[in-house]
Amino acid sequence: MEIRQLSIRSKTLATMATGVLLSSFSLSALASETLTIESWRNDDSKIWSDIIIPEFNKLHPEIKVVFAPSSPADYVPVLNAKLKAGTAGDLITCKPFDASLSLYKKGHLDSLTDLEGMKNFSDVAQSAWITDDGANSFCLPMASVIHGFIYNKEIFEELNLSVPKTESEFFSVLAKIKSESRYTPLVLGTADQWEAATMGFQNIGPNYWKGEEGRKNLISGKEKLTDPQYVKVWENLAKWGPYMGRGYEAQKYPDSQNIFTLGRGAIYPAGSWDISTFNSQADFKFGAFYPPTPDGQDTCYISDHTDIALGLNSASTNKKSAKVFLNWMASKEFAELYSNQLPGFFSLSKHKFQVKDPVAQEFLSWRNQCDQTIRNSYQILSRGEPNLENELWNVSSQVLNGTMTPEQAAAQAEKSLTNWYKPHQ
Repeated sequence: MEIRQLSIRSKTLATMATGVLLSSFSLSALASETLTIESWRNDDSKIWSDIIIPEFNKLHPEIKVVFAPSSPADYVPVLNAKLKAGTAGDLITCKPFDASLSLYKKGHLDSLTDLEGMKNFSDVAQSAWITDDGANSFCLPMASVIHGFIYNKEIFEELNLSVPKTESEFFSVLAKIKSESRYTPLVLGTADQWEAATMGFQNIGPNYWKGEEGRKNLISGKEKLTDPQYVKVWENLAKWGPYMGRGYEAQKYPDSQNIFTLGRGAIYPAGSWDISTFNSQADFKFGAFYPPTPDGQDTCYISDHTDIALGLNSASTNKKSAKVFLNWMASKEFAELYSNQLPGFFSLSKHKFQVKDPVAQEFLSWRNQCDQTIRNSYQILSRGEPNLENELWNVSSQVLNGTMTPEQAAAQAEKSLTNWYKPHQ
């Protein structure tokens, strides 16, 4: 009897020892995993490395996370090259709509429909990263950004300027800044092209095509880019050039940021994503105003764009740890942390949280004043070639440079759709 009990005890101890070894091996294996995040946001690297990732590691010290961004202009080609070579990171920062949908269709992103944290995001929040049939969500929504104009309050006070509400008031302010001061009235360059479309065309455009109404009509083919409401956007942009300062044609995005933060420019066509940069670099007070409306128009429209999400690389070998990180990103703690550490990026989760930054709160307040839409080239309309998004970069920068008329810009942009998109043929 004693011999049998000893034998049972020995087997039990052996089993326990094996379990401890397996558990230790499992923890060791998890601890050896490093998650790499691909992103086009290279200006917030320190926030990720110094604040966001350390907060995650308080809960999960066993998972190492590395934030490894590319420059915004290079992100898409660099990411595609990495995915093709099998060297891309575990977590892929997702652009909204077609760009990321294409990655999912090519098998580069896993479906996240069953991820526990997805329940914290509404259908609207997920809409930029979901298949056309609504069956699969493939990126965890992170934040939206809002378009508008950031202005130097001290220059406005010095020149006794009021925030413009209408198009005519806007150009009156620009004219006064140009004639009565040494400041650049409108800080924007065209060398990188994307700003011309993103901070120009997509910023003021919703006021002309009536936000979601126009965006959906463009997708259905009911409206064309050669229609008057679109030509008027480029006509507005065509009047910006004289106020953009000497050499703006060679001015890149970081150059524009520097000009404004050095206090040499009065108004900066912006997205709310610029708030963090200006908070850290500008030593003057600045505020924001929404895109001035066409004269006589009562309703204002803003681009409140579903901007950024995070997906899981289908080729990742660290999927278990990656899902732990994604579920943490779906928490209220992350929503509040992200929205306040990156003022101007507004969490898309259902959680209620406070935005402390006053300029970010100003942008956010426009949701209660204006109708909201998203950039009109992102859903469906950039799936073919020529890519409408890239075409808008091209023609909008040329309009600002004075090398293309508004009518020519409209014709070329519309042609990019008629080449491949049936509703416009």
